[in-house]
Amino acid sequence: MAAWTRFRTRPWSGPLLALLSGLAAALAHPPFGVLPGLLGYALLLHLLDDASPDKPLRSAFWRGWLAGVGYFGLSTWWLGEAFMVDAANQGWMAPFAIGAMAGGLALFWGLAGLLYRLVSPQSAWRVLTFAGVFAALEWARGHVLTGFPWNLPGETWKAGSLPSQTAALVGAYGLTWITLAIAAAPAVWRQGRAGKVALGAAAAGLVALYGYGAIAIARPTVQGAPVTVRIVQADIKQDLKWDPVRFAQIVQAYVSLTAKPYAGKPADIVIWPEGALPASLNEVLAPGIWTRKAIADALQPGQTLLIGGYRQDGPIDKPIYYNSLAALRRTADDVEVVGIYDKHRLVPFGEYLPADAFLTAIGFKSMAHLGDGFETGPRPAPLRVLPDLLVQPLICYESLFPGLARKDPDVRVLINVSNDAWFGVTSGPLQHLNLASYRGIESARPILRATPTGVSAVIDARGRIIPGTRLDLGKSGVIDSLIPGKGESTPFDNLGDWPFWALLLISAVASVRLRAGKNSFSIARTGDLS
Repeated sequence: MAAWTRFRTRPWSGPLLALLSGLAAALAHPPFGVLPGLLGYALLLHLLDDASPDKPLRSAFWRGWLAGVGYFGLSTWWLGEAFMVDAANQGWMAPFAIGAMAGGLALFWGLAGLLYRLVSPQSAWRVLTFAGVFAALEWARGHVLTGFPWNLPGETWKAGSLPSQTAALVGAYGLTWITLAIAAAPAVWRQGRAGKVALGAAAAGLVALYGYGAIAIARPTVQGAPVTVRIVQADIKQDLKWDPVRFAQIVQAYVSLTAKPYAGKPADIVIWPEGALPASLNEVLAPGIWTRKAIADALQPGQTLLIGGYRQDGPIDKPIYYNSLAALRRTADDVEVVGIYDKHRLVPFGEYLPADAFLTAIGFKSMAHLGDGFETGPRPAPLRVLPDLLVQPLICYESLFPGLARKDPDVRVLINVSNDAWFGVTSGPLQHLNLASYRGIESARPILRATPTGVSAVIDARGRIIPGTRLDLGKSGVIDSLIPGKGESTPFDNLGDWPFWALLLISAVASVRLRAGKNSFSIARTGDLS
């Protein structure tokens, strides 16, 4: 005890504990799944309460930011792998990119810490203020500069688990508020009767998450007319993909897997991942070219192939490029394009360059060997791939965004094609699988997920991977399956973020009442841990 007291009086102990709180919270996310790490939010709440009395706002911002650095550093370290694909030209940027990503995203947590301390609630029910400001800033993180809602606190729960089912009610942002309120409650348990009541309410909330999840999981889904699907994962590493010598081998890998004999009924739909072939769709599907014939020969008459790739549009002298998903129907002796979906939500610095003119003028674009990027497609809308089958594509990054796609009761399945090969055998693709699965829970729609190197899977309407339909990192093969059934329309489908705003209103009302009565309460703040 004496050692702990001495530790707390050290000027660096507060920042160190803040960093550790963020690391703990990040460890709670899949693929780590260390759920006790959620107590990192309780530690962070305590640290914000115990901020330096001399400069409390600055201290609270600093601690929130450090917690965010730990959280986002562990959550996004795999980003550096993308720069190793072209290590000669871009490898030097990897540590700067990781640091900039973690530090930049952590600004949202720093601002949340500052706002929490600015309100300065003193009752045990300040956990509602904490949940409100952090959830609001997480919503901002998912929207500012097109947003990057990677590893929202509400998506800590493994997709398909009982607590994750609450996303069907309130979405991932609403579940973020609930998760934060529950996880932070242990910080106030020693604050008299009110603290014990707050902790009891949090425990009841946790039981409710599991209870509702059990009910939701047990609900039946509706199976439509049987539609068979084949997902192709060729395991083509990103650093090998753009070697011209390997182009024919890559095409052969995809068409061979596509034409692989079926154990049962041939697939109605075949799905290739985002950026399957290292050439534009215009080139691959040009009339008379060998790649078009190879694709046609791999398909059976009447089959539809969904192939991810970039395509060129506009005048020849000033072309524009889209990251697209094309639907190709096999005719008697050829293929025809029956639908195109263009990616709407692009990756900053990966698929488009913010402030392009300025960064080009100062030479950053040429120094970093960045291209011109893609054009933004229209807001996501369903694609009819068979006469009786409407699907909703989400290309890679788009699968991170709750409610991005328009709600359409006729959509039967979500199609998520992604090129996670950029991130190698790291936690990144595994996290992406978990996050994308939440879009299925929110909409009660199954997901067909195709990636070049893993993880490809068939995911049911509750966010669970269908047994036997998963191809992990570094595996080559196919997944043959029926499209799973879909659930009924969800509250999140119908209401969007309105339940989340209602939760934020609860936090706002609680904060106003607590601030009005702040003189009636006190918090024991011991030591300067700034």
